[in-house]
Amino acid sequence: MVDPAWRAHVPATARIEADDLTLEGTLVRAWVARWRAGPDHPVLHDPVRGWLTGAQLEQWSRHVAQELGGREVGRGCRVLLSGATNIELVVVHVALMRLGAVVVPVNGAYREREVTHIVRDCRPVMAVVADPQWAPWIASVDPHCVVVSVGDAAVAGAAADSDAGAALDAPAGLDAGAALDAFGPDAPAMIGYTSGTTGVPKGAVLSHRNLLASVAALAIAWRWTGDDRLVLCLPLFHMHGLGVGLHGTLYVGASAVLLDGFDPDEVIDAIGEHDATLFFGVPTMYHRLVDNARVGELKRLRLCVAGSAALSPSVHEAFHAATGRAVLERYGMTETVMLVSNPYDGERRAGAVGIPLPGVEARFTREDGASVDLAAAGLDGETGEILVRGPNVFRGYWERPATNVAAFVDGWFRTGDLATVARDGYITIVGRAKELIITGGFNVYPREVEEVVALHPAIAEVAVVGTPSNEWGEEVTAFVVVRPGHPAPDRDAVRDFCREQLARFKLPRRVVTVDALPRNALGKVVKHELRCPPEPGRASDRP
Repeated sequence: MVDPAWRAHVPATARIEADDLTLEGTLVRAWVARWRAGPDHPVLHDPVRGWLTGAQLEQWSRHVAQELGGREVGRGCRVLLSGATNIELVVVHVALMRLGAVVVPVNGAYREREVTHIVRDCRPVMAVVADPQWAPWIASVDPHCVVVSVGDAAVAGAAADSDAGAALDAPAGLDAGAALDAFGPDAPAMIGYTSGTTGVPKGAVLSHRNLLASVAALAIAWRWTGDDRLVLCLPLFHMHGLGVGLHGTLYVGASAVLLDGFDPDEVIDAIGEHDATLFFGVPTMYHRLVDNARVGELKRLRLCVAGSAALSPSVHEAFHAATGRAVLERYGMTETVMLVSNPYDGERRAGAVGIPLPGVEARFTREDGASVDLAAAGLDGETGEILVRGPNVFRGYWERPATNVAAFVDGWFRTGDLATVARDGYITIVGRAKELIITGGFNVYPREVEEVVALHPAIAEVAVVGTPSNEWGEEVTAFVVVRPGHPAPDRDAVRDFCREQLARFKLPRRVVTVDALPRNALGKVVKHELRCPPEPGRASDRP
């Protein structure tokens, strides 16, 4: 029997089996166990509330859960959640998880068409959001969905006169009988929305077992312990920030400094002020850190992780030269949380995402259709699609049986990502079968952008692709055919036209006018002929 490739992540002195990853049953049970074992241990910090201890987080989240339970939010109920990266949002998220509700994290930059699609699709009983503009949008789809602000939901579970350093006594009126942490590992925990090739967002249903298995694997692979402190500026609607950064911190009993948004100097200040050991970011963040005169101060960190898009080798090398730290790249998906990582004790190969994480099995489908095990194949540079299975892999998309049939082959999930596998097992993602664009760590599907750009009165046809960018990983690029008699709209005009219907990160960063779109014999646009390098010397935009 071939030894699983993932054993390369396990310390030589440890004896780990795949089943060990889920021994604690559910993620929330593991969290509560850590808080009770170390009640005075600082867990979360934000600039407004300061530090919150394990005991305070347990009590506060329990009170919020009881309050929400009294408002008929129960086990299996979908609840949309969107807000800033701060303690209040975390408390509400944890409370919902403890209730057994199904959290639906949503990007706060989404506009009406994006929000209403998700509400219509998953039918939440409640929406806990920061943007008051969302309330009428949600009501237009489902007037019965209760809309609550994040602040009101969090304050409902805390004494009116409490602060981060005081005990949080239960206010009157709470449903003290609400059952918490009382569900099985296979109960649904989250629905993460991720677009398909048609551009219609679909919800990936993740169980408590899925979420637990992934962070347990990361704790082993990255030597993540309760002594670590993470500077977390990633958004908490994204799997990188939520499913890895937050969930992992709480699982290992560590601590996190929450920052709402990324600013290089604020990150560097927080690392020094709070004696941080970890930083997780997307390539765009590392690009800006490398350009910052203070980047050398990050040498105090134990580990820097990059993901959500490929980190350019030049940034990888520049960061190492400035800090002495090699960035560890990894690879995951909304449907699986984390799948693959460069090793902690071993070569962190620039451009590669590494080897499967503990518990993850991966197969490789060659171009001829043959499927082989990565651990046994001895592949050397061939290209094919990655298939995976393991306790972290979801079971399917929300209410999409036909899509689920196509997404799995004999129990293996088809990632849709094309990769090469080196002879020593390192995986490098080289493209996507599903045309996904990853820009600044965010997922963008071309058709969704195309549908909006095509409404511009001066545009007859449009094709959207991702073009390479050192800073963003990829840029959303729109190739447009102009209608006769109309002047060609420039980039800013197209962005302004789309701004009310698309989140900012989905707006085209480049607009290229062409006489015609290349098509094959069947009339389908041949998009790979449109791909082009970024414009040399052009100043990059900020999101």
